[in-house]
Amino acid sequence: MSHDRLTDYAVTLLRVSLGVMYLAHSIVLKLFTFGLPGTASYFESIGLPGWLAYLTFSAEAVGGMMLVLGIYARWVAIALLPALLGAIIWAHSGNGWVFNAPGGGWEYPLYLVVLSVAQFLLGDGRYALRPTLAPR
Repeated sequence: MSHDRLTDYAVTLLRVSLGVMYLAHSIVLKLFTFGLPGTASYFESIGLPGWLAYLTFSAEAVGGMMLVLGIYARWVAIALLPALLGAIIWAHSGNGWVFNAPGGGWEYPLYLVVLSVAQFLLGDGRYALRPTLAPR
């Protein structure tokens, strides 16, 4: 198997796993674990408007599915960065680095930022339903 083909598979693996993580963070955590009203209350408790929880949930769920399917994946990965940066700044920055800190640390959203930027730079990988053109 050629190096280029292996790279295509690696980029696909990155895209699908990143999409699954966004889906887990939206569907499993925000919807099923805390509920959307509970998530909105949390947003309000840290000084954000409650409606932003619904927008964040929608962006993560739709964006995660688009990543898994390979629909404009590189642009979706970049479009989801504001939610991650917001999570770092407003939700996790005061909690410290590691995930087991009360309220969760900021290493996980930062890691997703790095992976999302890598996805943008690498492209869509193989088996993308709607690949994007490379940035020029």
